[in-house]
Amino acid sequence: MAMPRWWGHMNKRLFNPRAVAGGKWPVLIHVGRTSGATYQTPLGVHPVDDGYMFVLVYGSGSDWVQNVLAAGSARLRVDGREVELAAPRLVGRSEAVEVLPDDVRLPPKLLRVNEFLRMDRVAG
Repeated sequence: MAMPRWWGHMNKRLFNPRAVAGGKWPVLIHVGRTSGATYQTPLGVHPVDDGYMFVLVYGSGSDWVQNVLAAGSARLRVDGREVELAAPRLVGRSEAVEVLPDDVRLPPKLLRVNEFLRMDRVAG
């Protein structure tokens, strides 16, 4: 896990609501695996062939990651539209580097962000 959990909790309470309301960040819309509630989480995400790659700054144990893996799908609000996503899978840094465009800057290796989540765009 690259970033400390306390930072993630602070982001969840302070940054996330402002980022969602501001409308400038990509927002993942997902369902809680135990609560069934709908959540909106602003994230670092990059388009790849037929889908999107999410940077897991807090690792694969984050609530939103576990929710998406359990549900098997989510929606992404990006550039003013919503995209249906499915087939979530965890990938390592080397696979992410292979499929991401050359102009995408990944977090420095020093931060130990080595997990990514890849999801496919649902046709139609």
